[in-house]
Amino acid sequence: MKIAVTSANGKLGSTIVKNLINEVGKENVIGIARSPEKAKYLGIEIRKGDYNNREDFVAALQGIDTVLLLSGMDEPQKRIQQHRNVIDAAVDNNVKKIVYTSIVGDAENTAFSPVVQSNRQTEIDVQNSGLDYVIGRNGIYIEPDLEYIDTYVKEGEIRNCAGDGKCAYTSREELGLAYTKMLTEDKHDGKIYNLVGNAITQNQLAENINQVFNTQLIFTPVSISDYLAERKAELGDFLGTVIAGIYEGIKNGANDVPSDFEKVTGRHHKSVLEMMKEFKE
Repeated sequence: MKIAVTSANGKLGSTIVKNLINEVGKENVIGIARSPEKAKYLGIEIRKGDYNNREDFVAALQGIDTVLLLSGMDEPQKRIQQHRNVIDAAVDNNVKKIVYTSIVGDAENTAFSPVVQSNRQTEIDVQNSGLDYVIGRNGIYIEPDLEYIDTYVKEGEIRNCAGDGKCAYTSREELGLAYTKMLTEDKHDGKIYNLVGNAITQNQLAENINQVFNTQLIFTPVSISDYLAERKAELGDFLGTVIAGIYEGIKNGANDVPSDFEKVTGRHHKSVLEMMKEFKE
């Protein structure tokens, strides 16, 4: 079985590649990257694939049995067609199965909703492709919070608009295991899975960080409008709006969803504390 992974040199893509190599051998894993030279370090065959170029994927997916479509990072209105370029090329090449990395979230009520809507449309496109499929809806990664700890410590707080809302975090390492199972086991075909752990509040997030990293952070809740203004000022309109929308979704309960992780992997999802300790090590 030849399995192709798009965006193979990204943080999630490379983690999935690593897991797949252990499962099926590097000769059976093909990486696809917009800039192939940036993915050479993976030690597998790399083919060129730019989401904006359908012909790239017509060539890149030749001889492939299963493809992992990692959700693109472009603006929502562009991503739907970008993903369709991969799906259509998979159909043209008689690829048997497509696995898509979607997201958990509210498609209607937050500033993040346009991103969620574009993912939901790709889910529909995958389901309508005629190929076998599996869709994973990823929770929010824990890693960005941990990579941001120095800033949290400098400011003495975690500050956002999530209020008392709960978020079911995951990690790239946990997702690497889950997607390897979804790519290699037929029993998951036709399913949509929430790939998340146990949900916690931002207060609990701060407490867990304090426990693992010996910090003294507090959580400071702010209004949605104030947080949106802060994020846009620091990150620009597009990214600032997306980040604020994510925390608005947490406040509204959009990220407090039941987990299907054990159905996929056969084990419990690691706790937030376990993921933090793993990251620290």
